[in-house]
Amino acid sequence: MIGLGKMGLSHLAIVRSHPEVNLVAACDSNTYLTDVLGKHTGLKCYGDLDRMLDAETLDAVVISTPSKLHAAMVDKALQRGLHVFCEKPFVLDVRDGARLIALADAKGLVTQVGYHYRFVGAFQEAARVVASGALGEIHHVRAEAYGPVVLRPKGGTWRTAKNEGGGALYDYACHAIDTVGMVLGAPQSVSGVVVNRLFSRDVEDEIYCTMHFGSGASGQLAVNWSDESYRKMSTRLTVWGKNGRLNADRQECQIFLREPHAARPDLPKGWSVRYTTDLTEEVWYYLRGEEYSAQIDHFAKAVQARRTDGVNNFRTALETDRVVAMIRAAERGDAPTPGSGLAAGPTRVPTRPGFLERLFGRGREPVARAMGSR
Repeated sequence: MIGLGKMGLSHLAIVRSHPEVNLVAACDSNTYLTDVLGKHTGLKCYGDLDRMLDAETLDAVVISTPSKLHAAMVDKALQRGLHVFCEKPFVLDVRDGARLIALADAKGLVTQVGYHYRFVGAFQEAARVVASGALGEIHHVRAEAYGPVVLRPKGGTWRTAKNEGGGALYDYACHAIDTVGMVLGAPQSVSGVVVNRLFSRDVEDEIYCTMHFGSGASGQLAVNWSDESYRKMSTRLTVWGKNGRLNADRQECQIFLREPHAARPDLPKGWSVRYTTDLTEEVWYYLRGEEYSAQIDHFAKAVQARRTDGVNNFRTALETDRVVAMIRAAERGDAPTPGSGLAAGPTRVPTRPGFLERLFGRGREPVARAMGSR
């Protein structure tokens, strides 16, 4: 276990309780914390990652450190032939992600990133409904994430430092973006990016943008981590198709069909509701939600089977990182740089011009597009 902050301690409790995993050591720079853990739990703790990797015989590591440290720590683990579970976001530079994927592939190692919404029953059902074709041709999606993280001006932490991968974009928006990728696939370009600082000095507290998909579908992203009307982080996905729509959050998946579809005979015309409690398998240990234990169990079983194409592997996580990079580039109005993984794209989805547009011409919005997309 590498990193013992909020998520690290959560993973620590889950991993130590797993019936098929033996957690042999943990590493964190906070010596008070490691001293307390060592004294009261008997867990062997280190303050230096290299020392732990040299001293212990390991099969895999769980990395739960600040985002800026991920790439270097993942690289060290992979170089030693270790399977890696890394907290989100995977990397801050997509070039690092591509390099680490190639390294993991070359060594045949299991990888996973902590996007836990992929293990929520309602979002899994949303993905199944879309894949079945029951909604018909998809033309729009809206992904939202709101919560009460930053509610007043305050001193900085790594979560509120842009150069360390902080801000609502990395802490909240990446979850919503990854859920879109799970259900519909990643967008190929973004435009109309709006970011606002409400209380933070160095990072954004809310993000809004338009997403464009290769199929011709459009999407909206709306994220605000300074919304006190929410008790905790709440993520919601809405998908519109020609034959209906669905709404999904952690609690339920609501599906409306204009007409029944042969691929889903269990969904009649009109509204149907599938509840997470009915869609979720029971886990051996509950902490914060079944999905947190389920993702660790998935990783453990993938390691046992040496299955490298599991849920949330580095390759799918990098697609989310690419979208985040596109949002950053469009926000700054930057031109893509060679090797960045991004390329220039159309300024907007073509629409019929209005009178003023025909008279004066259209304005151009900052845009970024994934390299290699069309």
